[in-house]
Amino acid sequence: MKDEILQTGYKEYGFSEKTIELTKEVEKEIEPIIEEINQIAQYNSIKVLKAFQENNISDMHFNSTTGYGYGDIGRDTTEKVFAQVLKAEDCLVRGQFISGTHALTVTLFGLLRPGDILLSITGKPYDTLDEVIGIVNNPSSLKSFGIEFEQIDLKDNDFDYETIQETLKNKKIKVIEIQRSKGYSTRKSIGIEQIEQVIEKIRQIDKDVIIMIDNCYCEFVGTKEPLEVGADIIVGSLIKNLGGGIAPNGAYVAGKSKLINLVAERLTAPGEGKEVGPSLGITKSFLQGLFMAPNVVSSSLKTAVFASRCLEKLGFDVEPKYNEKRADIVQTINFNNKEKLIQYCQGIQMGSPVDSNSIPEPWDMPGYTDQVIMAAGAFTQGSSIELSCDGPIRPPYTAFMQGGLTYEYGKLGVMKAIENIIEKK
Repeated sequence: MKDEILQTGYKEYGFSEKTIELTKEVEKEIEPIIEEINQIAQYNSIKVLKAFQENNISDMHFNSTTGYGYGDIGRDTTEKVFAQVLKAEDCLVRGQFISGTHALTVTLFGLLRPGDILLSITGKPYDTLDEVIGIVNNPSSLKSFGIEFEQIDLKDNDFDYETIQETLKNKKIKVIEIQRSKGYSTRKSIGIEQIEQVIEKIRQIDKDVIIMIDNCYCEFVGTKEPLEVGADIIVGSLIKNLGGGIAPNGAYVAGKSKLINLVAERLTAPGEGKEVGPSLGITKSFLQGLFMAPNVVSSSLKTAVFASRCLEKLGFDVEPKYNEKRADIVQTINFNNKEKLIQYCQGIQMGSPVDSNSIPEPWDMPGYTDQVIMAAGAFTQGSSIELSCDGPIRPPYTAFMQGGLTYEYGKLGVMKAIENIIEKK
């Protein structure tokens, strides 16, 4: 009887028999994967609840401060909660961060000095860092301050351990940057086991180099975070995983206290650091978002698993496969066809709760070298933990899909996108 009600609902929403049947088949196939995701969510929920209770979160921590923000107990306690969850000595959790890119920029400028070398060991970083680093000329880049940048590409979707160690022997590297998520590349995302292994290899040669992890899209996907396997500092956005779809903006930087102090003094001012920065009433959203994050991340993962299997059965190249271990919430689909990429993204927009009547088109987006199409009918502008899908308009015409505040809504969005590419064959 329940199944009949659901099928009726699908038909009333306008789904074709083909999409409904595909959904039924796929949901049976992915049941064991869904159960594994549920267990990870439960484990991470225990971590979060424990941190809330041990830091005695109460109504007073939701109060707002303005101006300088001296003595903001809500802000300071929120940072203690995040630090405990992420296993960090200290943490900076601020609404003054505009985005993950901004937090990464502040961190890099906080850690590096003229003459230093920044080394990426996961190839070229995400497109929005091109002008930050100086890969694309900008008078405000790290390069303009005399900071050098080098990169070592991945080798067969893993670190090039030999080249990394050889580089560390021959040059004094100040910061090693590792981007876990794939960005706009077709490589695999970096798992926590790979992070642990490469850190061990790095430390065999250099005990002092700062290992910085771009952890965007990866929090709560597994049961460990990079600081637990030897990273020095990690950075992430709160309109991605840890914001739980509730944080309206912001980002975090977590890690060793001395490094967090450097980053804080770059965000605010030397001598002031973490002591200033008013919460402006945002701490409740940050804490509530973190509280919801294990469940929301699990919904995003379920949505990605569902999409992966559906699109694979329709003949498209997907990464990761539905039953592969995941390092982040991102699902890629190679359409090898410009029109199909655009149609899929437009279908995601059609299945969104906000601006579902809008039709996204490729455009010259600031910070990107190619035209980009972005679909995100989200409550928070640019939120990647809400169902969204984007991609650069360049071969192999890959869609990068992520998010889903609930699995139910995420699944409906994917079904709508599938309908859109089926209808326009």
